[in-house]
Amino acid sequence: MKAKGSDYLVFDTEAGVWRQNPEQIVRDEVEKHHWKHVAVTVLKDWRLYLMLVPMILVFLFWRYFPMYELLGSFKVEDNVKPVAERLFLGFSNFKALLTGSGTFSQYSTEFWQAMRNTFLLSFYGLCFGFPMPILLALFFNEIRGNISRSILQVLTYLPKFMSTVIMTSLIIMLIKGANSVLETEPGILAQLLQRLGLITEESANAGILRDPNYFRAIYQVTGIWETAGYDSIVFFAAIIAIAPTSYEAAQIDGANKWAQMRYVVLPSILSTIVIMLITRIGNMLSIGYEKVILLTENQGSNLLKTAQVISTYSWTKKADKPGIASAAEMLNNVVGMLLVIGANTIARKASNVSLY
Repeated sequence: MKAKGSDYLVFDTEAGVWRQNPEQIVRDEVEKHHWKHVAVTVLKDWRLYLMLVPMILVFLFWRYFPMYELLGSFKVEDNVKPVAERLFLGFSNFKALLTGSGTFSQYSTEFWQAMRNTFLLSFYGLCFGFPMPILLALFFNEIRGNISRSILQVLTYLPKFMSTVIMTSLIIMLIKGANSVLETEPGILAQLLQRLGLITEESANAGILRDPNYFRAIYQVTGIWETAGYDSIVFFAAIIAIAPTSYEAAQIDGANKWAQMRYVVLPSILSTIVIMLITRIGNMLSIGYEKVILLTENQGSNLLKTAQVISTYSWTKKADKPGIASAAEMLNNVVGMLLVIGANTIARKASNVSLY
């Protein structure tokens, strides 16, 4: 589309000449002093921008700089030379993981097993772990005493602030007992499950943590215990932001507590639920290796059937096969990105609420 003179000039009928458009003069002035206005704004609110510095550094060092190592997925494996100086290999590492033939069949089998375990752990966490913070937030909202509610909230938040090592050690002690080295007796949790008839006496004595059939259940239950309370903060904040007049109108219409929860609370926090669900789906395949490794350490290789995930697979292959490890991580991240895009698109079309 060609620009015309009339876009920048207007005809002055009194003087009989063409003059520059006043609107264009304003736009030129704004563009001319744009960076000056930016500098003035930054200096005016320098305290807020200073608070952004730690977050920017975290993203630079732990999110963007590690992307450089992903080049190793396409390069010849050579631990002596830096990644930039290695020869370009192409997509051989990705082909070995996805299709695997000959000597690469082992990598493909292990990768797909790890991908399957990662997806199942994430899917179970989404089905059982995502609703729990919402239920906790609804429960906290019904507690009228501020002191009682504060105490309960602190108790549910506390596991989140403990290190992974402490939490896994506590989990192992509850399952295997204090004499976990000698394995002379099951832990308190194993004894409780045995008395409830959920596990047999043989399984309790042998240690349910060694049984691959129980690992996913242990991982999900302990994950809910660790994160449900902390994740409920967002939903509780959305609930307390609901206008009291909405409850009053529902009470006038004869709505009881359950009806208020169904027709007032849940619709009011629906947008928050959708946003959190999209972010949770985006992190579905991002299972850290720390908790899995600590839970499976010295528990036998048989446990890897259900415990091996992408992060632990990459961690074990990083020493001898760094290209395979980087390729596995990249494939995992690509699938996670596609899940975010898909979930965001579906949410935008279904509820007109989306992350972007």
